[in-house]
Amino acid sequence: MRTDRHPAPGKKIQLMATCLCDGFFDDVAIATVQVLEHLGCEVSFPEGQTCCGQPAFNAGDWKSSRKVVRHCVQTFSGAEPVVVPSGSCAAMLFHGAPLEFEEESDSDEIGRLASRTWEISDYIVNGLGIDSWPGRFPGRIAFHRSCHTRETDSGPASRKLLESIDGVEVTPFGEAEQCCGFGGTFSVTFPSISSAMGHLKLEHALKEKPDYLVSGDMGCLMHLGGMATREGRPVEIRHVVQVLRDSLRNGGLIS
Repeated sequence: MRTDRHPAPGKKIQLMATCLCDGFFDDVAIATVQVLEHLGCEVSFPEGQTCCGQPAFNAGDWKSSRKVVRHCVQTFSGAEPVVVPSGSCAAMLFHGAPLEFEEESDSDEIGRLASRTWEISDYIVNGLGIDSWPGRFPGRIAFHRSCHTRETDSGPASRKLLESIDGVEVTPFGEAEQCCGFGGTFSVTFPSISSAMGHLKLEHALKEKPDYLVSGDMGCLMHLGGMATREGRPVEIRHVVQVLRDSLRNGGLIS
């Protein structure tokens, strides 16, 4: 999906917190900063950031999406890696955006932003070269790899980190490649289909009796966690970076 990735230069990064962090998952943004700072990174947060442009892109309104992406280019200027705690938003910037700008005069600028955009687990493993994680996190985890992370390095990187943590058991479950049914605007346009897909995903995942349902995408977690609660089968949901942060806490490596 991406062939022009730039190596991560040093440990200065720009954090894109995403709309879902802003609206629902503030602790994911906090955990991202804590994990990166534990790794010695200097984290900056450009305050002008808004959205990656994916909702309009997925709805087919590429003209509106390009406006948002151009704002991203201006906001995340410079040469530092842009690290995102969302496989979906990261993939939008390094895959979706270059597609919608193929015939635009500023496609090179978009390509430069794309080449330095990383999902958080991908950045840790493939940007910083870290393939095991310290601390301890006791629990049985069902790991959901979102559709947007397919054919990217995010899913394998997340699994590598999770499986290396003392106390973690990542359990396989049926229909692992099945979409959770959220799909952003898809869940609004086709609510019945979305719910049926989510129910199927939950049936297979919860059959293995996990302590936590973990993913690198907050939209999936919001959708599946909400459905599980409504169905009377609540399950603890965690973003990958929250597991990494809590593992450090449990090991006494951060406060």
